[in-house]
Amino acid sequence: MSKHPISLTLGQARPNLPDSDLRHCQALIIDTNQASRSLLRSMLSDLGLQNIVQAAKISDARRALETRTFDVVICDYHFDGSDMTGADLLDDMRRAQLLPLSTVFVMVTAEASYVKVAEAAESALDSYLIKPHTANALAERLHLARHRKVVLGPIFEAIEQEQYELAMQRCLQRFHDRGEYWVYAARLGGELLLRLERHDDARKLFEALSETKALPWAKLGIARAQLDGGHPKPARNTLESLLSENPGFADAWDVMGRAQLQSGDFESALETYKQAVALTPASISRLQKAGMLAFYLGHTEEANRVLEKATSLGLSSKMYDHQSLVMLAMLRLAERDSRGLLRCLNDLGHAVMKRPYEPRLQRMKLLVEAMDMALNQRPDEVTRILGGMSREFTWPDFDFEAASNVLSLLARLHDMGMALPEADEWIRIIALRFCTSKASSDMLAITVQAAEEHARLIAQTYQTITDTAEKALTHAKSVSAEEAIRSLLASGSQTGNAKLLDLSDMMMNRYRADIPEAEALAEQITALREQYCRHVLHVQLGSTTGRQAGGLNLRK
Repeated sequence: MSKHPISLTLGQARPNLPDSDLRHCQALIIDTNQASRSLLRSMLSDLGLQNIVQAAKISDARRALETRTFDVVICDYHFDGSDMTGADLLDDMRRAQLLPLSTVFVMVTAEASYVKVAEAAESALDSYLIKPHTANALAERLHLARHRKVVLGPIFEAIEQEQYELAMQRCLQRFHDRGEYWVYAARLGGELLLRLERHDDARKLFEALSETKALPWAKLGIARAQLDGGHPKPARNTLESLLSENPGFADAWDVMGRAQLQSGDFESALETYKQAVALTPASISRLQKAGMLAFYLGHTEEANRVLEKATSLGLSSKMYDHQSLVMLAMLRLAERDSRGLLRCLNDLGHAVMKRPYEPRLQRMKLLVEAMDMALNQRPDEVTRILGGMSREFTWPDFDFEAASNVLSLLARLHDMGMALPEADEWIRIIALRFCTSKASSDMLAITVQAAEEHARLIAQTYQTITDTAEKALTHAKSVSAEEAIRSLLASGSQTGNAKLLDLSDMMMNRYRADIPEAEALAEQITALREQYCRHVLHVQLGSTTGRQAGGLNLRK
C-alpha cells in the first residue's frame, strides 16, 4: 500500500464508455403521477430511447434499481403518500453501492424544492430539472451528463478494474490541470485516497477543494480524513463548524455520529443519528443506525419502534442490514414473545438461504436459534450453540458486532435466570480481544449493563490490557525493546487484541535500529496485524460495507 506523497505521474488512458448517444440506453422513470410518467416516456422516446421502465412507488423503484442496471434514471423529487423524497432514494442507493457511477441520475422538482435538490446535486446527482420543463431542456441535461461520463471514463475504467492507485493519479492530474469536470474528479480522488488509507493526502486534497469552491462536501471530506486518520477531536470541530453553516446536511450528521461513537460519547451520538433520521425519515440505513444505538443504550421502546419501521420499509431491500433482526429478536426474547422471535428467525433463515456462504448471516441465525432455545427453556441447547460459536471468538473475521451480539445475549440470559457455567470465560475471551480502547470497552460494558458482574469483568479485562501495554513500554525503555515487542506479540497473537499488535508495530518502528533480527520480527508483526487489525474492531453499528457517509461510491 502506497504511503508516498501525492504523485501526478500518469499512464496512458483510453476511454471505453459510449458517447452521449442515448439510443441504446436503458432508462427508469420514477414518478407517482401517471401523466408525468407518460410525458417523460414520450420525451425519452423522441430522443431515441427504446428500453424504458416506469415505477410509480418507492418500493417498485428500489426493486428495479436493485435488480437491473440503468444508464439513465429520471426521478421526481416528491412522492405522494410517502415521507421519502427522490433525494432520499438516491442517497440510500448510493450508500448501498447499488447505483453505478456510470448511471446518469436526473431529479425533477418544483421550484419550492430547488434548494434541497441543489444540495443533492453536490453529492451524487448528475443533473436536475425545474418543472415545467421542455423536451429540449431534458435532452440537454442528459447529453451533458452522459458527456461527463465519457470524459471521466478512464477514471471509471481504472476503478472498475480495482486499479485504485492509477484511478487516483488520473483524478489528481485532472485536478492539477483544471481539466473538464476537475472538481468532480478531485472528489473521486479524495475518496480513492481514503480507500488507500492515505488520510493526510486526502485531507490536503479536500482542503484545497474547500478553499477553491467552499463546497460543504469538501469540508466534510476534511472531517472524514481526520476521523479515519485517528483524530476524532479535530474531526468533531470541523463537523461542528460545517453543521452550524449547513444544519440540513444529513451526511454531516452521519459522520458526526461516527466521530462521537469513536470518542465514546454514545448518548450524543444517538441524538445525532436521530437528527439525521428527522432530515430523512424514510432512510433505511439511518433508521437502523439510530435504532441499533438506542438498543445498545437500553432505550427499549425507541429501539423497537425505529427498528420495526426500518424492517417494514426495507426487509426485502438489499439496503437492509439483518443486524436489525438480531436486535429485534433480543427485544422479543426480553418480552417472552415466542411468535415475534420466530418471525425474526424465519426472516434470517430466508436471508441465509439467499446467501448461504456468508459467515456474518450464519452467526446471526445461530444466535437467534439460541434465543429460541432459551425461550423454550432448553439451556443445554443454548450452551451447545454458544459453545460452538466460542471457538470463533479469536478468529480474524469475528468482529466487534459479533462480539457485542454474544455479550448482549449472555446478559439477557443472565437476566432470565439462565446463567451459563462458561459465560464468564466467554466474556473474558471476548473482552481480551475487543477491549482496544476506552470507547470500545465502554460499549462492550453497555451491552451487558443488565448484568453488573459482566460489566465489571469487562472493565477489569480492559485494565489488564492497559497494564500489559504500559509494562511493555516501560520494559522497552529500561531493559530491552526486543523483549518488550516479543512479549506484546505473544499476548497479541493469543488474544487477537489489535491495541497490543498496533503497539508492537509502533515500538518496532521506533527501536528497529536496536534489534538484531528486526526484519524477521517485523514480518511477524505485519502478518498478525493483517489478520487481526484489518477487520472491524471499533465501535460499529451494523454493516460497514457500502458508501461511507459523505463519500461517493467507488463502483462503475
